[in-house]
Parts: sequence; structure tokens; C-alpha cells
Amino acid sequence: MYFNFKQILQFILILWILATHLQAQLLPTLGGQRAGTATAQFLKIGAGARAISMGEAYVAVANDAAALYWNPAGIIEFKQPQFIFCHTNWPVDIQHEFVGYVHHLNGVNSVGVSLTSLHTDDMAETTEFDPFGTGNYFTFNDLALSMTYARRMTDRFSFGISLKYIEETLAELKMRGGMVDFGTFYWTGFASTRFALVVTNFGPQLTPAGEFMRRDGTKISEFQSFIPPTTFKVGFATEIIQNSHHRLTTAIQLNHPNDNSENINLGTEYVWRNLLALRGGYKGSQDEESFTFGAGFDIPLRLMHFNFDYAYTFFGRLGSASRLSITIGF
Repeated sequence: MYFNFKQILQFILILWILATHLQAQLLPTLGGQRAGTATAQFLKIGAGARAISMGEAYVAVANDAAALYWNPAGIIEFKQPQFIFCHTNWPVDIQHEFVGYVHHLNGVNSVGVSLTSLHTDDMAETTEFDPFGTGNYFTFNDLALSMTYARRMTDRFSFGISLKYIEETLAELKMRGGMVDFGTFYWTGFASTRFALVVTNFGPQLTPAGEFMRRDGTKISEFQSFIPPTTFKVGFATEIIQNSHHRLTTAIQLNHPNDNSENINLGTEYVWRNLLALRGGYKGSQDEESFTFGAGFDIPLRLMHFNFDYAYTFFGRLGSASRLSITIGF
């Protein structure tokens, strides 16, 4: 079927109108009162510039090493072993890194490992009595280590699971725990349409450990427990155009977090000759986030492929975030 450029733009515009104007009817704002009730919020910062620039509507697209974060089942959806590195300049001078590797055992089994780090430089301690600093410094650092396994059950259906160890460090306090991600990937058989079901960060409550000393000299060593940021996601994706020169992918994703309102993400990706990609997306029901943009290009070499991707996210009053990721296929 032939599509001209005007029809493509009209289709993308219709998707964005549905997200911005019909979202109130499709997904009423329910659950906002749960905001701030879950810990380990760094686990909700997405990995991979390609996925971010598509509005994070990626669980049904995930066909590269970034699937280690988005959908464990997706690591079986490509053939080459891949390595990915993603760096994010988060607002207020926070840095976020994601490193992952996927290895294919055979045609139906794949494994992967990933490491996520969120960190800042040493911060000066201030109090109401010493607003310019007490002379002491403290550190803030979050860490997550994940091991992933995926299996292709049939030629259309795959399943994946990730086991995570997470650790949060704030001054003298640490919080450690384990979580699990589950993911499925299903090709419907209708053109390239596929959908995915994913549950991320499922696990028990987490409790900080350590001692905190108040100004009056009393020590506190017992703290409240917090739930992990579990999210249930449903995604759909398809190619409107797919030939040797052009590919246009569209994706939609519904998210149900346990610590906020339901929301919807939309994403598009245009690829020219498998070399250059332009991407855009929209995140609905977000107080500050909305539109995302990005681009990428592929450098095919004899022994490996290099993919360089960039994503820009607008955060409204908080500014913006830029992401750069490199994917290497062997």
C-alpha cells in the first residue's frame, strides 16, 4: 500500500490529538493521591535514547539491548549480541548511566546483564542554623544490577524475566532489596503488529538501614518501609511503511503505576535506508513531561554495527534532559 508524506503527517497528528484531547475520557486521572508512596524512583528513569525519544512507548518495540530495561522478552527479538551504554544529564546536576549486554545462547534462548547508576557530586550539608553549609558533605547514589533471561516459546510468542538487586545510599543510610521484571512479546500475524505485557519492579517492601543522629544527639535506627515502584504496562506497535528505503513505526503504551495515575505514551520512528532515524513522542498525564524528540544513525562496519542515538525531553519548569546512547552489535 502506498502512503504519501501528507498522509503520514496526518496519521501522526491524529495520534497526538487522541493523546492530548481524549486522554481525560480514556484514562481519567485516578490514583494521583498515591504519588510519593514508593521508593527507588530512579528505577523509573528510562534507558536508551531511542526509547526515550519515542515517548517511552517502547515495550512493544524493544528489539535492541535497551530491552533489558523496557521488556525482558525483547532481548530475543534481535540476532546479534549487543552492548549498550546510555548517559543522561538529569535536571539539577544529577547523572544517570545505564550499561547492558545481551548474549544469545541459541535461536530460542538469550541472556543479558545490566547496571544502572544514578549519582551526584558530593553535596554540602546545610541546616536551618547553617544555611551556607556546616562544613560536612554527604553523597547520594542509587545502584541497580539486573540479570535477564528470555526464551522464544513459539515463532510468535516470547517470554522474559529479570532479577534485580537495588541499593540506595543517602549519607549514612542504605536501602537494599530485590525485585523482578516480567515481560511478554507477541506477534499477532497481522502485518507487523505486535503487543507486549510487562510488569516492572515487582517485589517486597524496602526498609532503610543505618543510624541517623538528630541535632539533640538522639539516634534513630528504625525507619518506615516503602513499596517498590511497580508498574503494569501494555503496548502495541506496528509499521505503517516498511521497505528497503523507508520504515515508519508507530507505538502506543498504557501504564498503570502503583504510585501515581494511569498514563498513556505515544511514539513514532522514521528510518531511512536503515542508516538515519528521526523520532518523536508524547507522554500524557505527566505534570511536567510532554513531548520528546530524537535522532540516530547507524554505522555498519565489517565486524560490527554502531548505533548512535540522541533524545531530548522537555520537563517544563524543571528544564530539560538530554540522553546519548551507543549500541554496538557484534
